[in-house]
Amino acid sequence: MKAVVYRAYGSPDVLLIEDVEIPIPEYNEVRIRIHASAVTSTDPIDRKGEPFIARLATGLTGPRNSIPGGVLAGEIDTAGKNVTRFKHGDRVFGTSGIHLGAHAEYISLPEDAALGFMPDKMTFEEAAAICDGALTALPFLRDNGKIKRGQKVLINGASGSIGTIAVQLAVHYGAEVTGVCSTQNVELVNSLGAEHVIDYTREDFTRADEAYDIIFDAVGKNTFARCKSALKPGGIYLTTVPSLAILPQMLWTAKFGSRKAVFAATGLRPAIEKSKDLVIIKELADAGIITSVIDRQYPLGQIAEAHRYVETGHKRGNVVLTIP
Repeated sequence: MKAVVYRAYGSPDVLLIEDVEIPIPEYNEVRIRIHASAVTSTDPIDRKGEPFIARLATGLTGPRNSIPGGVLAGEIDTAGKNVTRFKHGDRVFGTSGIHLGAHAEYISLPEDAALGFMPDKMTFEEAAAICDGALTALPFLRDNGKIKRGQKVLINGASGSIGTIAVQLAVHYGAEVTGVCSTQNVELVNSLGAEHVIDYTREDFTRADEAYDIIFDAVGKNTFARCKSALKPGGIYLTTVPSLAILPQMLWTAKFGSRKAVFAATGLRPAIEKSKDLVIIKELADAGIITSVIDRQYPLGQIAEAHRYVETGHKRGNVVLTIP
């Protein structure tokens, strides 16, 4: 089978297309013929091994997993004899976990991996695109933010893969949503249901008079210290990016003051929790409540170009990798 392979950290040029053996599933595994994946903002971090702290997960001296990619949509090709959840031909989507391997034609995963049945009307590309953002935004807003109807919620980075889903989810939960993005993405964020859109090139929301119940920094470009004045008493600042400051702030605000700072490693949640959320994501997608936003699509052979584009930091929604 064809797969993206890298054996050293570096630029996008370390990503090669090679022929590797098709995986043979164990008794409790399924083999998936992957039709689409996504190049997320995490993939360049895995490829470069930067920041260095990331190597605790990816490998200290070199990549622990030679095939990258953590998001997939495809069809069950083979099911081990002990598998009862899936059968040949089922259309599935989900994540491959810390072992990666989704930038390839096939992958074998345990039956109880973070997999779910695809939304009925979605293409493989759309299903792959929705995974990363939805599996992050949903637990952040629902579990960490305790989002409620009527709250004022601000999404910073509202045009990214996480932000586009976060806007739609916050609207679904009945919040009054404000999105923050660049000039060229204002129309997109409006179309996703945001009542208000702030162009960060023209206005700094942290210096405005408006206050919010939840500020969800989906791109980690702000800090709790800067956003604190824009939070209502009892408000919560959520960030997807860990920093040296956020952890002590979480400990301090958990005991003192009414405004809270929260970071959560949603990607490290148990597979069973992600699988339950994939059921919810499918239901929301089937009902037309959430939809994928795809910026660009690249064939597997153009993986280096896909990485270069994602690293510009200007993608709208998701960058999809097609594996025909």
